[in-house]
Amino acid sequence: MTLALCFSRSGLLNRRINHLANQVLRLHLAFSSSASPSPSDPSSSSAAAAATGPQTTIREGKAEIFLDESNSVFYNKAQVNNRDISIAVLRSFILKRHEEYATRSRKGTKDTTLSEHAKYKEPKVLEALAASGLRAIRYAVEVDGIGEVTAVDNNEAAVEACKKNIQHNGSLASSKVVPHHADARVYMLTHPKEFDVVDLDPYGSPAAFLDSAVQCVADGGILMCSATDMAVLAGGNAEVCFSKYGSYPLRGKHCHEMALRILLACIESHAIRHKRYIVPIISVHMDFYIRVFVRIFTSASTVKSSPLKLAHVYQCTGCNSFHLQNIGRINSKDERNIAVPNFCPTVPEVCSECGHKFVMGGPIWSAPIHDKKWATSVLSDILALREAYPAYPKISSILTSVSEELLEAPLFVSLHSLCAILKCTNPTMVMLQSAIRNAGYQVSGSHVDPLALKTDAPMSVIWDIMRCWVKLHPVKHRPGNHPGNVILSQEPKLQANFSKVLVASVTRKSPRFMPNPEKYWGPGTKAGRHPKTFQMNNRN
Repeated sequence: MTLALCFSRSGLLNRRINHLANQVLRLHLAFSSSASPSPSDPSSSSAAAAATGPQTTIREGKAEIFLDESNSVFYNKAQVNNRDISIAVLRSFILKRHEEYATRSRKGTKDTTLSEHAKYKEPKVLEALAASGLRAIRYAVEVDGIGEVTAVDNNEAAVEACKKNIQHNGSLASSKVVPHHADARVYMLTHPKEFDVVDLDPYGSPAAFLDSAVQCVADGGILMCSATDMAVLAGGNAEVCFSKYGSYPLRGKHCHEMALRILLACIESHAIRHKRYIVPIISVHMDFYIRVFVRIFTSASTVKSSPLKLAHVYQCTGCNSFHLQNIGRINSKDERNIAVPNFCPTVPEVCSECGHKFVMGGPIWSAPIHDKKWATSVLSDILALREAYPAYPKISSILTSVSEELLEAPLFVSLHSLCAILKCTNPTMVMLQSAIRNAGYQVSGSHVDPLALKTDAPMSVIWDIMRCWVKLHPVKHRPGNHPGNVILSQEPKLQANFSKVLVASVTRKSPRFMPNPEKYWGPGTKAGRHPKTFQMNNRN
């Protein structure tokens, strides 16, 4: 009897609690419906907008996008240099395609009626990692003669932001930029040889995208590729570099140029698997990343000569002298000019200058990394349209240096590095360049390093010139088997002439190396992450 009474009282209590809860819920819903405005009411949306305030926008060139303050969509202001030089190359590429089409038309039939396949079509562009869509929008609204621009991203928030930014930039952007939510690798694999321009600008390494990218580019098209994992490519993590790019980097002043050549060799290795090959147009190191522009062609016979464009690097562990040896060679007895495996290394077991051992790096791209005519053409376009490029000072200075580089001289030596080995005073760049030219060799600077010397002179000639310099400017003798002591203990076989050569001096007064425009000019925080802040305790 007691147990039944307890159950009946508990049931009654539960019913009362539920009844009170329902009443509270109904009152809450009634209050919410009366207090909150209807979504369809225009006054309600304006009131909400007034409460939140206008969204911050960012303007770059002719494009304007909304700033995502939550960092769910990646944007980095420092990449304006990257975007500007890409627009300049894209403009030059479109002009080049017009010239090539006109040449084919003249060589073809005299019939003015061309087939659909032969008719000129505006180049189609794929931005494989679009993020906010700023780059794709700038391509569409700033580059004349461009076709459809497809913006692909695997981040749903980025695709929505891209759609919003496209709509914000008016009818021209809306008619040309098409956003897609997809994995870039899958999208490129399912669209083989469909795009005339493929732009890869990942956060970090592009290695995972290269195989699909080289298949996606149309024959004669252009691949624009960036890499920001410079700690890997420049020798900080050699084993990681080999696993991603199939090459060992070497530390040294030339590490950033070597990073460019490693990336080019990696792209070439992916291309030749599909009977395709690359032709570099411009390859640059800027700020904290590298950027290469290569054209991709299809030819089963040309692919066979790929080993002639790749080389291993032997670098001395004492004096940093380096020597290159191509992977392949041409058999002079074979009329077919087919590349065959090269002979054993030409370097001795120890360095002939300082007696230290060599370490081997590579393979790297040993052929030219620029097309000088193309680089000069792009530079002329930038100088003529300087108002169209927000990063004009930076990209014009880089391309000025690129247009002056010696093409047939992979890597370079550094003036400070040479003098640091010998512990001697520094000659001026003009004096050292003049000595190299007076010895009968070519020399130039590099866009990578203001103290770089790119030359076709062998390392033995470089050290002979430095020995002659030390004879004119003696150094204190230091005990021990230091590499500098061993180098200076040998008499120079060449008598250097430091008389000034006009060609070696700077003839055009334009800057080559520009400082960063503002503080903290570097890589941004990856989308979805938030920068860490540290509080410093003030101590009196």
